[in-house]
Amino acid sequence: MFGNSTSGPSVRRLRSGGRTRATALTLSLAAGVLAGAVPAAHAAPADRGGRSQCRGEGVDPAALIRYRSDILIKAPLSTVFGLQADVERWPDWQEPVLSMKRLDPGPLREGSRFRWTTPAPPTPTTPATTLTITSTVQRLRPGVCVLWSGPAIGEGVRIDEGVHLWTFTRVRGGVRVHTEETWTGDQVEADVPRATEILGQGLRAWLADLKSAAEARAGHGR
Repeated sequence: MFGNSTSGPSVRRLRSGGRTRATALTLSLAAGVLAGAVPAAHAAPADRGGRSQCRGEGVDPAALIRYRSDILIKAPLSTVFGLQADVERWPDWQEPVLSMKRLDPGPLREGSRFRWTTPAPPTPTTPATTLTITSTVQRLRPGVCVLWSGPAIGEGVRIDEGVHLWTFTRVRGGVRVHTEETWTGDQVEADVPRATEILGQGLRAWLADLKSAAEARAGHGR
């Protein structure tokens, strides 16, 4: 699916029940969404004018591959942010996270690093493989936002750098979670539309898993 070179952090195959949702390499504002009127899920290719940031930084403004997505989660902000920030427990609620290891002690903070693995399926130009993603937290504001970046590397597949931003906003009915991500690297940039599609699938699936886990923990699961 990719040509032959490199890219950034995250690929995931997400399933619900026995249903395969998507497989995606990932590290991901919906314009015009009003607080209290956020749809259950909103996704669109990110435009270059997006200004979402975490402590003054955001995704790569020059990247060719970019996507953004939003979701409304009916759970307390502390629950939603806590699930996302407790990276060591991602495997508990994200099936595609095969392994996770913090590379430093203590709570997640700016400068924290973590290494995780996730499967990548075969494509017409790349073999099935397991991606190893090494992420570094660039910016973090507890309960508000987190930004991390890093490479994703597997046999025959590489993303030079993925930059992934998450923001969390209390709205009527719960928490609006916004995520956007960019990828750079010769390999993924060889087919920008397909790479963007895969990135979008991964971000939407991640949001759906976060919503399911947070709402179940808050007693609002269906």
